[in-house]
Amino acid sequence: MTTRGWAALVLAVVLVALAVFAAVTIPWHRAPAPRADQVASLASLPKDQVARARAFHSELRPGSYGSMAIGLIGALLLGLTPLGAKLVSLAGRPFGGNWIAEAVLGGLAVVLVVEIVTLPFAAWRHVIVVRYGISTQSWGPWAVDLVKSFAVGAVIGGLALLGFYTIVHFAPRLWWAFGAVGAAALVVLLSFVLPVLVEPVFNKFTPMADGPLRSELIALAARDGVPVRDVLVADASRRTRAVNAYVSGLGPTRRIVVYDTMLTEATPGEVVSVVAHELGHAKDNDVLTGTVIGALGTAAAVIAIFLLGSWGGLLRLAGVDSIGEPRGIGLLVAVATLAGLAAGPAQGFVSRRVEARADTHALVLTGDPATFEAMQRRLGTVNLSDPDPPAWEYLMSASHPSTVERMAAARAYARGAG
Repeated sequence: MTTRGWAALVLAVVLVALAVFAAVTIPWHRAPAPRADQVASLASLPKDQVARARAFHSELRPGSYGSMAIGLIGALLLGLTPLGAKLVSLAGRPFGGNWIAEAVLGGLAVVLVVEIVTLPFAAWRHVIVVRYGISTQSWGPWAVDLVKSFAVGAVIGGLALLGFYTIVHFAPRLWWAFGAVGAAALVVLLSFVLPVLVEPVFNKFTPMADGPLRSELIALAARDGVPVRDVLVADASRRTRAVNAYVSGLGPTRRIVVYDTMLTEATPGEVVSVVAHELGHAKDNDVLTGTVIGALGTAAAVIAIFLLGSWGGLLRLAGVDSIGEPRGIGLLVAVATLAGLAAGPAQGFVSRRVEARADTHALVLTGDPATFEAMQRRLGTVNLSDPDPPAWEYLMSASHPSTVERMAAARAYARGAG
């Protein structure tokens, strides 16, 4: 069997493993959230708040979809024309065209160009979120966070590029196999280290003060059988008025994190309800499931890129001889961008099912659907979520059930429990 034949066979095996794992671990069915309850929930929300949330999202859409379109156009121009290859060569020229310089510096240059062309849309979004009172940041702190984000991405991306092209350089015939294993391992590694190493770059975390709420959260986690290392408070108020809480990390790094805004905006019962939802993710190993799916998907993508690399017409458009050479980074970015856009609706569908299961977990764990509904109302109001977004937008990009769906699920649960 040829190398391409083996690659195709392994790709098929990985895709089957991915499909079986997803079928077993993803909650394809969700608790009922009757449309009649959704309509009633929407009617119970203050009309002026609903109108304000919808106006907010209406103003955000041109920038959001404009950024998506310009980013796609930029990626295609760099990947399906010789521009990307020329940019990589230019980045490596001061180092005599060294392949490491081309791989790392050229790759970062290609990605940076795409980031720069979408930067005006990020600034546009910042103006809107400040005007609506969601963001508390002036331009200076906003720019600092942006630079931090670029720096973190550059470090992770640079290491990934160096690892990938080192494998290609020393194993030109089998790089698809070693690269798939390495990419999967990187996904798993990042799942463990990002909460510990990256989150502190953007937020300061302090232990929650001893008191009834901390004791209740610790007891809630213990009752749920989810051991947590600590309960921390994130200084989110220095950049936003949005409220949130989450359970971060895996195993020994797991901790409950509550935004300081949540402590001032929500009642203790609502904080408990949010944390109960997040404990549901930990209880059902959603992070681990996502990590495994991500690892298998990334491995499959590397093998698919290898097989795609023999498409002569695509290589001629990019002006390269092989998709595995550093000068082909632009083509890789273009393919990854298209794949990401195509996979978006499916990822959103899966995410909504997972979030709905965590909602059910919170309802069962707390046995308090009234507070859960109040919490969803609070989240939607403070965070300016559209409580019942347009169907097309919901299907294309929503990662969570809508506010009215979650309120309706609480009402349906209350009837069943009653």
